[in-house]
Amino acid sequence: MSVAEPRRIALFRHAKADWPQVSDHERPLAERGRKDAAVAGRKLADSGLTFDLALCSTATRTRETWKLAVHELAHRPKTVYEERIYEASPGELIALLNEVPDEVATVILIGHNPGVHGLAEILAGSADDEARERMNRRGFPAAAFALLSFEGPWKSLEPGVATLTGYWAPSE
Repeated sequence: MSVAEPRRIALFRHAKADWPQVSDHERPLAERGRKDAAVAGRKLADSGLTFDLALCSTATRTRETWKLAVHELAHRPKTVYEERIYEASPGELIALLNEVPDEVATVILIGHNPGVHGLAEILAGSADDEARERMNRRGFPAAAFALLSFEGPWKSLEPGVATLTGYWAPSE
């Protein structure tokens, strides 16, 4: 892939988690979360994007979200379970994305708030007005995702260089 071709990123927040007596990292999905994760997977499939790489937090709820969503996609990307996504700030997530090899065109990152929502806001220097308005109105609830694009190598990803091209949340 040429670095002149647009890169695409999907930022996907894990679905609704349950609150059993376990550590935060080990919290599983709630029943509603399992349903919403599959619906989000269908919506991601409808976006027309084919993901080359999935970067998923090691937390139980993110792994379960991805497992349910990926079954809805026509193509299963290589998945890397990355500890650094759990509790990551937007800056830490940018640093992680800067490490993506340039032969990768499209990445999905499955993570947590507030990092994922903050990252979507920080990266989006421009936006489809409808997508921006919906994201501003809805925030980034469980199982929501934002779609962004930018040009250049992954190491050039920084605040303001991307365009928010789509947004979806379960209640839409």
